[in-house]
Amino acid sequence: MSRWPAEWEPHESTVMCWPARQEMWGDLMADAEVAHAEVANAIAAFEPVTMLVAPRSIERAAARCGPGVEMVELRIDDSWFRDSGPIYVVDDDGRRLATDWLFNSWGEKFLPYEADAAAAARFAELRGHPVRSIDMVFEGGSITGDGEGTVVTTTQCLMHPNRNPTMTQVEIESILLDELGAPRVVWLPYGLALDDDTDGHVDNIAAFAAPGRLILQGCDDPHEADWLRLGVDRRVAAGALDARGRALDVIEVPVLPFAEVAGERVVVPYLNYYVGNGFVIVPTCGHEADVDMVAVIAEQYPGRETITLDVGAVLAAGGGGIHCITQQVPAS
Repeated sequence: MSRWPAEWEPHESTVMCWPARQEMWGDLMADAEVAHAEVANAIAAFEPVTMLVAPRSIERAAARCGPGVEMVELRIDDSWFRDSGPIYVVDDDGRRLATDWLFNSWGEKFLPYEADAAAAARFAELRGHPVRSIDMVFEGGSITGDGEGTVVTTTQCLMHPNRNPTMTQVEIESILLDELGAPRVVWLPYGLALDDDTDGHVDNIAAFAAPGRLILQGCDDPHEADWLRLGVDRRVAAGALDARGRALDVIEVPVLPFAEVAGERVVVPYLNYYVGNGFVIVPTCGHEADVDMVAVIAEQYPGRETITLDVGAVLAAGGGGIHCITQQVPAS
């Protein structure tokens, strides 16, 4: 059976996409490009980075990122490769396979999306990776895993009628078992209240730091809708068992920052961070609690350098964060 490696396991590389949807970013396009370049260059200090770029933007992307980031021309609609890219699994012999799931732009919210729907298979084929296509709408940002058969998701997202309206929870769990080697799925009820774009992706609120240890985003302001939502998630997680029968050890990052970007209020969760070869990159937005909250995360990843990038507000205005714009290719 195939296994979905944990994010902290060795990477061959990280893949990103350059911002492409002008009508979504609007006046923030230049800021979004700077943010993507900062993330790419920070990762490139630790592992190879490939940037997929629409042909019209290749020169601009190369100039922004510099020689340390590989540029690859590929038709794309948007830059959220965590969701449109392949999810890599490995078999018992360590052979790598790219799983290619149906992508419908989070319930057809952003049009067109045909290029993004084809991006996973196109990238994998470009690299010579074997590909398996799966007939289920699914995004990488909707799950976090421990590499040992436990997957955490949100009911709000995977059971949303704009994804797979005819599928039951049992049927979804069966496919996750078959394709990701996940016999245990922990269903948290909610994502973030302001996460309208992805309908509550789990990578805004939860991440495994080790088998049996789950970090959760909290909210310390009872006036925010997320105070109740994340409190319920915490109680569900604290009572859950993983695939090996262990009670989950839940670590909370208690402060949830908000920011205003171009007149819009956005939420900037610390949990939308990315773990790679020797590093953890955490999004921040200048909140007074940044230092303390990042320290909580850093404690869970001993031996890795923790990097903060003040790109959280800009990426949140586009609908995501650092984890959303990255996708790991595990070492084979």
